[in-house]
Parts: sequence; structure tokens; C-alpha cells
Amino acid sequence: MQKLFISFTTLISSFIFSPNLYSQPLKPFQSVSVDTMITGKMSVRAILTDENKVWYAADEGRFGFYDFTDNTTFEKRIVFDTLKPEFRSIAKTSRSIFIINAGSPALLYQIDKQNHKSKLVYRETDKKAFYDSMQFWNDNEGIAIGDPVENCLSVLITRDGGNSWSKIPCENLPKTIDGEAAFAASNSNVILKGNMAWVISGGKKSRVFYSPDKGNNWQVFETPIVQGSAMTGTFTGDFYDEKTGFIAGGDYEKPNQDYGNKAISDDGGKTWKLVAENIGFGYASCAQFVPKSDGKEIVCVGISGLYYSADSGLSWKKLLDDKTLYTIRFLNENTAFAAGKNKIIRISFKK
Repeated sequence: MQKLFISFTTLISSFIFSPNLYSQPLKPFQSVSVDTMITGKMSVRAILTDENKVWYAADEGRFGFYDFTDNTTFEKRIVFDTLKPEFRSIAKTSRSIFIINAGSPALLYQIDKQNHKSKLVYRETDKKAFYDSMQFWNDNEGIAIGDPVENCLSVLITRDGGNSWSKIPCENLPKTIDGEAAFAASNSNVILKGNMAWVISGGKKSRVFYSPDKGNNWQVFETPIVQGSAMTGTFTGDFYDEKTGFIAGGDYEKPNQDYGNKAISDDGGKTWKLVAENIGFGYASCAQFVPKSDGKEIVCVGISGLYYSADSGLSWKKLLDDKTLYTIRFLNENTAFAAGKNKIIRISFKK
């Protein structure tokens, strides 16, 4: 009996004191190094990572990729009649890349990853057409978000892998108010996790539109982000999981205003709390959670530079004084690609 008791005590002690059985303290990033992948006269607001490539969609009808295994680049241009579309949204399935422009006519193209041929799969000619962001839940189902044409956000859905797209009628969506829209700043206006979707709006009203079931049903939640004029509101958002979210933005016309522009949620976007008031960055173009960070680490780019938080957005540290980056996406927990004015870069985060 005594031997059994000693063995049991040893087991409990090993469980309690084993350093491998409880989470280690977070070691935050201290610095970054930057490699330039692509340069040239261009404006890039939409990128994604896909295996060994970073794909981009840009102005002047351009799309392409950088292959970081063999350091090669590919670029192609799309011209519709005489229009060179300004592509600001990009998404992927296992076989295709999808891009859509900001402006009218709205043109959504499917691009074959293997032969790089493009096919127009959706067109919208309303003068108010302006699409902001696009993502896929899986290889069959995807969503694209645009500004209101009537009294609701424009929401396109595909259920067949992007071969065809249909627009959800306004009677099936929450109503927007006059002056409420979205911003095509960084392809981060729609965020998907599981079957869920969050769509962020800005302008005279800044809210979060939420679907629990891949766009079939919708709710709308208020945010405390600064709002009330055309260039205010939420410009970017991300969710680490189905509960933990972060949104940012501010006043585009007052880019140094560092209050009312950052908020967090721990209940799936139903409620939001302002954080880091009067500290950190001003206007924000794109925010992303760092992978494998338990929702603690966030990176944001915009007119103030690249900022980093290791405490869920409560405090921020500038890691890069580059004011020309519009969008950023992580390849893994230590490497990200960012793009903006005249370049695409690779950022390595150092602890």
C-alpha cells in the first residue's frame, strides 16, 4: 500500500511540475528583417499565400505570383474591352485563383493555377457596383462582398467551386443605412471560420454582419469604432477562431488619430471593446492574427507603419517604419508577405 502511494505521489508530482504539460510564457517578437520580392510601378491591395507561392491582384488589370522556392515571378494582365480593372480582392480553391475588381462593371475572374488562363465567371454592370473582399469556406463554397447597390451590402455566393455566382436578394440581408459601405483597403472585409462569416462595414455606420451558416442567414452587430462620415469606420478585421476577433480602422482623413480605431471581441463578434486608446497606430489598412499565437499576437499595417501586439491588442510596438504597405498575410508563425505601393515584400519576425 505504501509503495502504491509513493508511485501515485510521484505521478502527480511529475504531472504538476513537468514543463511540457503546461503552456510556456509567450516570447514576443523583437524585430523584423525584410526581403523585397517584387518591385515596380503598381498598387497591390490583395495577396494570398498558396503552397510555395504568394499570389497577388493589382491595378492596371494585373495578377500574378512570386514563387519563393525558385525565386521566379509571373505576371499577366486582363483587359476588358478597353478597361484595365483595378483588382483589390483575391481568393483561392485547390484548383483556382479568383480575383474581382473594385468599380463598375464588376468583373470576377477564375484563374487556372496550372495554365494561368482566366475566365470571366461573373459580371455586374450597375454603376454603383464596387466589390471589396472575397474568400472561400472550402473548395465549393465562397463569398464576395461589395458596397450597397440597393439598401443592403452586395453579397455574392458560389456553391459550385466558383464556376457560377449568385447575388443574395436584399430581402434576405440586413439593411444598411445611407452612407454605410465597405472599404477595399486590403481584402480583409470578410473573414471566414468554420461555417461562419463576418463582414465589416464602415462609413457613416460601422458594424459587423454575421452569418453562422455560410451566408444563408444573417445578423448585424454594432461596433464602437469611430464612424459618422464617409471615410471613417472599420477598414480591416480578422478572427483567430470562432470567438476571438480584432477590428481596426479609424479616420482615413485623420491618419494619425489613434483612438476609436481598435477593438476586440471574445464572443464571436456580438460585442466589441475599444483597446489601446491614444496609443499605437492611427489609421489601419490591414490587421492579421499571428498563427499559433493563441489569439494573443496581432500585426497591423497602415499609414503609421507595421505594428505588433503580444497581448491581444492592449499594447503595440512598431517593428517597421514603412508607411506604404496596404495588406499583409502570414505564411507561418514567423514569416509574412506584405504588399502596397510599388512592391511585395517578405517579412521575417525575430524573437
